[in-house]
Amino acid sequence: MLMPSIFDNNFVDHFFDDVFTVPSGYRRAENSVMRTDIREVGEDYELAMELPGYRKEDIHAELKDGVLTIAAEHKEENEEKDQKGNFIRRERYSGKCQRSFQVGKYITEEDIHAAFKDGILTLRFPKEKKPVVEEKKYIAIQ
Repeated sequence: MLMPSIFDNNFVDHFFDDVFTVPSGYRRAENSVMRTDIREVGEDYELAMELPGYRKEDIHAELKDGVLTIAAEHKEENEEKDQKGNFIRRERYSGKCQRSFQVGKYITEEDIHAAFKDGILTLRFPKEKKPVVEEKKYIAIQ
């Protein structure tokens, strides 16, 4: 089909699919991983990211220079053999995805609270954190 669907979220992504013979389902599956919703909750932001099929051990979050990076990696192997031990089917899957978000240069690891339940990673962190200004401390001269 040469006409991309205008009702799909990825209109531009699918525009050249038929020209370059990229299977259309490939891009749709690729973009369905790590869908993220960010909302304001009082004085905080709450980030909810869909990670279906991943376990808590597969997910890593890192904060560096005000950028929060979430990476997930999944490896799976399936083997089916007949009674003689010959392979009937052998499949391997390995996937890695990563997203980064600017959260502010004064946010620290202690400010971010994370939970993973039912395939959804939830992170909560303050909207804005002011830099810590050291108080002047005077030395008593005797």
